[in-house]
Amino acid sequence: MIQRTSFRHMECPIARSLEEVGEWWSILILRDAFHGLRRFEEFQSSLGVATNTLTRRLADLVEHGLLERRRYCAHPPRDEYVLTEKGRDFHPVLLALLAWGNRHLADAVGPAVLATDSATGAVIEPMMVDRTTLKPLTPRGIRLVEGPGAGPEIRARIARSDAARAARAQHMATASKGST
Repeated sequence: MIQRTSFRHMECPIARSLEEVGEWWSILILRDAFHGLRRFEEFQSSLGVATNTLTRRLADLVEHGLLERRRYCAHPPRDEYVLTEKGRDFHPVLLALLAWGNRHLADAVGPAVLATDSATGAVIEPMMVDRTTLKPLTPRGIRLVEGPGAGPEIRARIARSDAARAARAQHMATASKGST
């Protein structure tokens, strides 16, 4: 069996997030939890995943604090899995995946799932915005900078990114001077 690399001790918040939810079954379990599924049998029926895999993924999500295991029957002992605050905070990630998949992976007929406003029924297109300004977040409008917890790995990554950005800007400036 291939040993999986752990991202737990990496500085990058994206890598560390993948450590907790990066396995595809985990993301699909969270998707189903947002649809109201709570019991092992419900997840098993929805996903068609092997019981040993589902058991491991549910245990991982509980261990990482995205789901909470709650007893709903004493005899025989039965548990359900409920989203925690940390798990509920994953919802925008699922919406981003939905929007990306609808934009780039839908077949010619169109998307299989649409997001709608629960009050009006109007189709909505999820997008990320800045909480303060409500401006849409785009790759050109964002620059990542070192946070207070940044160590050597992050500092080096940001320095490489800044150098690449500066080189592209210089190239664009030179190219535009040559075309005038």
